[in-house]
Amino acid sequence: MPKYVDPEARRRDVVDALFRVVVRDGLQRASLRAVADEAGLNIGSLRHYFASQRELMDFAMQSMLDRLGARLVRRVEEAGDLGRHPGPERLRLAVELLAELLPLDEVRRAEVAVFLDFNTAARTSPEFAGLARRTAVGARELVRRLLGRLEATGTLRPGLDLDIETERLTALLDGLGMTAVLHPDLLGAEACLAVLRGHLGDLAAH
Repeated sequence: MPKYVDPEARRRDVVDALFRVVVRDGLQRASLRAVADEAGLNIGSLRHYFASQRELMDFAMQSMLDRLGARLVRRVEEAGDLGRHPGPERLRLAVELLAELLPLDEVRRAEVAVFLDFNTAARTSPEFAGLARRTAVGARELVRRLLGRLEATGTLRPGLDLDIETERLTALLDGLGMTAVLHPDLLGAEACLAVLRGHLGDLAAH
């Protein structure tokens, strides 16, 4: 009997192969053939699951967002009601949540590298622009909701403009992620966390 292949598992394997190619060689070299070779498949088998590079990239980005979303949901569930924690603990939980967006280990480093290459491509490729914009909007919504919860529990200094603070914190996360991927010798994981802790600490009520 022919061996059964789980199509969803095979797609995930292909996405993982795509991530490895992008991290190693860049998005511009992540052709279907390069990804097929990385996944140990022939190009015909790969086309059975993805008809084009755009379809593969869309699926890869959505898979990455789904994985990130699952981790964020798990962090939120673990934190529970922020109000039941003392102030310093609320800030620690906020740092841990936002740290899921930073390249602090190999998994997150690959995700941020793919994200950066995808957004660079989206600047000149309209077919990627929609998903890139939804990703940017989603990041801001996450940050805004988190700041809103911290404000509601009295964790933040009174009088902060949360719209401005959302942009400041989002820009900080973007800058940390880009620098840590491009120049890991200049900005490592602990430094990223220290900067993030310091920023949230500056926003905290004393």
